Amino acid sequence: MSDQKIKWLILLIPTLTIGLWEYIRHAFLLPYLSMDLGNFLAPFIVLAVTLTLVLGLFRRLEQSQKALRGQQAATAALEERESLARELHDGIAQSLFLLAVKLDQLDRAAKDDAVRELAGQLRETVRVIHDDVRQAIANLQQPPSPAGDAWVVPLRELLGDTAGVIEAKAEFRWSIPESSLTGKEKVELHACLREALINVRKHARASEVLVVGETVDGGGFRCSVEDNGVGFVGDPMKAKDRFGLKMVRERAGKMGWTFAAERRGERTVVELRKAGAGA
Repeated sequence: MSDQKIKWLILLIPTLTIGLWEYIRHAFLLPYLSMDLGNFLAPFIVLAVTLTLVLGLFRRLEQSQKALRGQQAATAALEERESLARELHDGIAQSLFLLAVKLDQLDRAAKDDAVRELAGQLRETVRVIHDDVRQAIANLQQPPSPAGDAWVVPLRELLGDTAGVIEAKAEFRWSIPESSLTGKEKVELHACLREALINVRKHARASEVLVVGETVDGGGFRCSVEDNGVGFVGDPMKAKDRFGLKMVRERAGKMGWTFAAERRGERTVVELRKAGAGA
């Protein structure tokens, strides 16, 4: 039943109820009920019908509106990802391509071997950055599915890919029910954990990588990416080349989550935590 029909029923049911009551009273009950008694019973009859029928319609309308708001939030998040993907493609990706062409020209024109070697190193750096940007664009254009637990699969696959690249042991522990997360939370969690895994692949030189997703009391959760690599030197938030972690912190802040990136014993931990109700 559409929302429009539900709204019309909510408006019409009380009116139809009082009209039907008046008809029955005058046609069949007038010899048995006085006018005063009939008038006294009318509001109670309308109240009874309202409690049994109209409240049910209100619940259905609220559920429909809630589902619509969730869909709108998910759509807005996906549109934002598409917009960011286009900006990356039209801006950074194109600039990196042109830079690679210029470096090829420099390599061909240079007569000094040292210049050629430097151009080759720069070209390789540009290639790696360009691959990362293209992968980011691909992930933005194909966000995780919000249906069921399918959205978790890309995280598990990314962990496997990361472990394969750095030849590390991978472990995936995930116990957060899909139903406890909104579509927006799934999108943001995926983006944050993906960035943390890419950071492990680029910098950690780890032999073990662990992704954890678990619930906490009150309906919250804790998610982390942990590794036994080289760790951070100083405060990672102040490092000039740690833009990814800064973006993760900003995303977490906008969602109302706490963020931590620190060394805990022999492990480096990047953690996101949503406090449960009453915490």
